[in-house]
Amino acid sequence: MSSEKVLLVDDDASLRKVLEFNLEQEGYAVFSAPDGEEALKLYEKHDPDLVVTDLKMPGMDGIDLLKEIKRRNMDQLVIVITAFGTMENAIEAMKLGAYDYITKPFNREELRLVVRKAVELQSLRSYARSLEAELVERFSFENIIGGSSRMAEVFDMVRRVASSNVTAIIKGESGTGKELVARAIHYNGERRHCRFVPLNCAGLVETILESELFGHEKGAFTGANARHAGRFEQAQGGTLFLDEIGDMPLEAQTRLLRVLQQGEFTPVGGRSSARADVRIIAATHRNLRDCVNQGLFREDLYYRINVVPIRLPPLRRRREDLPLLARHFLAAAQAEGLPPKTLTADALDRLAAHAWPGNVRELENLVRRLVVLCPEDMIDARAIEVELAEAEADLPARGDQGLSASIEHHLETYFAAHGGGLPASGLYERVLREVERPLIALTLAATRNNQIKA
Repeated sequence: MSSEKVLLVDDDASLRKVLEFNLEQEGYAVFSAPDGEEALKLYEKHDPDLVVTDLKMPGMDGIDLLKEIKRRNMDQLVIVITAFGTMENAIEAMKLGAYDYITKPFNREELRLVVRKAVELQSLRSYARSLEAELVERFSFENIIGGSSRMAEVFDMVRRVASSNVTAIIKGESGTGKELVARAIHYNGERRHCRFVPLNCAGLVETILESELFGHEKGAFTGANARHAGRFEQAQGGTLFLDEIGDMPLEAQTRLLRVLQQGEFTPVGGRSSARADVRIIAATHRNLRDCVNQGLFREDLYYRINVVPIRLPPLRRRREDLPLLARHFLAAAQAEGLPPKTLTADALDRLAAHAWPGNVRELENLVRRLVVLCPEDMIDARAIEVELAEAEADLPARGDQGLSASIEHHLETYFAAHGGGLPASGLYERVLREVERPLIALTLAATRNNQIKA
């Protein structure tokens, strides 16, 4: 049985009784009124899911009632009842926002179908609103974890960007949470009612990337058996997130620049253009300025997307956030049904000593592994050491980013031990012992002991 509330308005008492009976038989909670004035009182009291009203009534007629209801709630679904000879009133009602109309005389089945379609639409709208509210909550600023001064600067920048419509680019190493920040910008901005559409530009060949961006028409190329809506079309009114834009092929960069300049796009194989009402948020782990100098990225596109840069610090530069993040991931795992765990003080110290080349993503994966594999309720430093041993042994093979993270970790450890400055006495010996030798060892390991490369 349905539980939707229907407000029924008709000055014909006998017809009103019949309609009320039929709707109640379908399981709806029905509130009926003989005129527009009484209907508005019931509307305020019961907040119905659907309004069914006759158009011809003394005093406030159906058109005036429709206007008043729409003034209070533009999304309210209203079905109007009209006689065959007054179709022009039904047309006017549709122009004013009525969902549908029924022409007298009508039977019970016709009424049932029209009302059912309306309440199903209302149910879908309510579900969509609840999903949107859930997404807004999930990607609220409060759910970006961090209490460090570096993250405070990021929060301030993200809040300012979210309230505008400017193009933004999020810069940071892999695993720092660039997409999370992009979603936070979208779901806290004016475009949150439309879609957030992500596209990872890395690993897609040029032809596929253009089709994914701009769509294609049927028969545009071999295998194009049907029309495909690209990401620009999917994101109309919303946000298009171009992840790893630094890996986009040059030809695709040219087409993207043209869209950003002209505000229009043309599907692959298409003849007509479509308007691109889309906000662009890009992200990259590369230094785009270096890519421009190397001829790998268009300079004009660089300036087009580099309007507001947001730099996410790597985890090794915000170590004070480690306890917050680790406990957040423990709570998230418990919310998914995994056993509750806590971290000991020495476990947090061990986390702080790690270089975190994989950043927040590496920490999240580590915590989930520990929750699943650790048999004890308390996770100590030894358990973390076991899980990190293989990762730290493989660190040099992770490439430049992993090596850079380890080097930076050694440097930061050294300078932090000396209050941010180098000691005057024994400088050479200490640097050699605490910095240079570990870096040489890391470099040799990264080059598989090739001294020339090292």
